[in-house]
Amino acid sequence: MPHDIVIVGAGPVGGAFALALADADLDVVALDSRAEGEAARTDRSLALSHGARLIFERLGVWRRLAAIPEAVTPITVIDISQAGGFGCVRLSADEQELPALGYVVSYRALQNAIDAALKGTRTTIRYGTTAVGISSTSEHAAITIDRHEPEPIVARLAVVADGANLAVKGITRERRDYAQVALIAKVWTERAHGGVAYERFASDGPMALLPERDHYGLVWTLPPTKADAMLALSDAAFLAALAEHFGTRVTGFARIADRRKFPLALEFARPLIAVRTVVIGNAAQALHPIAGQGFNLGMRDAYELARVIIATPRDRLGEHTMLEMYATRRRGDRYAGIAFTHGLTQLFALGLPFVRWPRG
Repeated sequence: MPHDIVIVGAGPVGGAFALALADADLDVVALDSRAEGEAARTDRSLALSHGARLIFERLGVWRRLAAIPEAVTPITVIDISQAGGFGCVRLSADEQELPALGYVVSYRALQNAIDAALKGTRTTIRYGTTAVGISSTSEHAAITIDRHEPEPIVARLAVVADGANLAVKGITRERRDYAQVALIAKVWTERAHGGVAYERFASDGPMALLPERDHYGLVWTLPPTKADAMLALSDAAFLAALAEHFGTRVTGFARIADRRKFPLALEFARPLIAVRTVVIGNAAQALHPIAGQGFNLGMRDAYELARVIIATPRDRLGEHTMLEMYATRRRGDRYAGIAFTHGLTQLFALGLPFVRWPRG
């Protein structure tokens, strides 16, 4: 007997999707490569929008997350400037009548909060299970797993919510390499951050300081050779270069730790749907971190797909009409997020004076 839905990946997006279906009368199975109770191997920061917070509140996750010490840092002000420009933009949560413009959260803490919430649902989580392939017919999707099990897991609908390594027939993944890397680090300043985030556009690429616990999370976009040179600097020399690039917008850099880099590229699936299969989250798109859109876009994928599924009769789950409805609903928001993020990387990559002056 096939399951109704099999979710590949029970990370934050896949887990949130499972929670959004918790009250539906459906047989849902989530496959996760982690061992049960295993925390994320490394922690990292996620930038959440106010809209993502609202979704987590509806799913019963936000209260659990906020109760974890130092797991959530509100962003109450965003300061946006350009090196060599004449002005800046300063956005305030008070002006928008919001508790915060966004939040920096611990990936590990968020995953733990989602795992705890899932324990109170009917969703079956199969830990230690890695999907290696999907084949589909008009009746069902069959998920092959990396175990010595002869039979695949069969479902009316397969939802791939984690990673880009699982090939799905009928869905291609396009990649645009930016020929840049993100240099990330933890930075402490002499003064408390006060919930202020900074976005600075420089000639080599955008850079951001995101408030997190008692420090800032630095994301600095650079060409690979310059990133290597920056990583080779002493702490004092690195902080001096950072201060030079931020100018008077941020001062008093005092300490830095955990410097490392990763390559930057735009990746997106086309189309989002195939026979009895749909991709969401970072299986659907991976964006440049310039605008903090990637994870929030994935959360909206999960929430909208759950809404479509709940409104669909069980015997129609996974049919092309249902999947096409979801793809149509996501098309505008998804392409807007991809185009906005990619457009920013191109606009601020141009160093021509007649382009730089209006930007500033």
